[in-house]
Amino acid sequence: MYNLIMSIRNFLFDMGWGLKQQAFDVPLISVGNLSMGGTGKTPHTEYLVKLLQQSSKDVAVLSRGYGRATKGFRLATDASTASEIGDEPRQIKQKFPDCTVAVCEKRVVGMQQLIAQRQEEGKTTDNWVVVLDDAFQHRYIKPGFSILLTDYTRPYYADRVLPWGRLRESAEGAQRADIIIATKCPKHLSATNAEQIRAKLAPLPTQEVFFTCFDYGNPYSASDCQEVELPHRALVLTGIAKPQPLYAYLEAHGVEIKPLAFPDHHAFTPSDVARINAAFAALPEGYKVITTEKDAVRLRLLPTLSEAVKQHLLVQPIEVKFLFGQTEKFNTKIHDYVDAN
Repeated sequence: MYNLIMSIRNFLFDMGWGLKQQAFDVPLISVGNLSMGGTGKTPHTEYLVKLLQQSSKDVAVLSRGYGRATKGFRLATDASTASEIGDEPRQIKQKFPDCTVAVCEKRVVGMQQLIAQRQEEGKTTDNWVVVLDDAFQHRYIKPGFSILLTDYTRPYYADRVLPWGRLRESAEGAQRADIIIATKCPKHLSATNAEQIRAKLAPLPTQEVFFTCFDYGNPYSASDCQEVELPHRALVLTGIAKPQPLYAYLEAHGVEIKPLAFPDHHAFTPSDVARINAAFAALPEGYKVITTEKDAVRLRLLPTLSEAVKQHLLVQPIEVKFLFGQTEKFNTKIHDYVDAN
């Protein structure tokens, strides 16, 4: 039934019958997926922000703000919390303070508010680019360029629509994308394996397929942001969709891990905090706590998190890396679209 409803909805949008998309005279780049999550949207969004800022573009990110305790349009400030705007928008604002970050469930309303904000500030839309975070199914707004992400370990061609699988819509929806990226690939993915994946993705002649992996940098202390070496032993505290790649990375680098996993975008309760405190207190001396950047923005809000956990909390950053020398090709595709619009 769900698949039928989504198919009818997409058909109505495609035909413009009753459900209509609104375009804006601004370069709009959508980053999204067909699945319920875990494809690496935030790192890829951050890659775009960094790429565009390096070319002197004025960049804004518009997100739904999943998991926040607020409603409606909100413009992020340096003081905004994950509870107010969501953990991922907070992370982006923290890493890119010069980037405009806003959240709104209705993306058309969000864009209208962002444009009004610029007008109030006396700014034009020249040199302005908006990245729509997780907007592939938000079809009321029409992006000018669409990037679709699919997890290497569970690509959409091997998945099913809810409730039998994790897809928000059928794999046919991939035809709306300009670029398809297979994410979270092994660093040493073979060209043969990549070609097999490309064939199963069955891109249209107008679509490009790229392959990315995660590159983990040195962890840094959550208290003073100073880089440190990986510890020998760690409690790995996560609230993300798929922590397994992080586990694999840490173990491959000789870290003895004790996983403590919560669901994606988890809102930590007092009992959760008590569990975290107890889990760390029960470990021998010499353990650290490693968490992700997304989780760190929520953990900082927890007043009852023990001082021991806070003092030993390390944040593990990740960056997107393109495989097979595709970096320049991808960057050029983005620049060409933005410059033409």
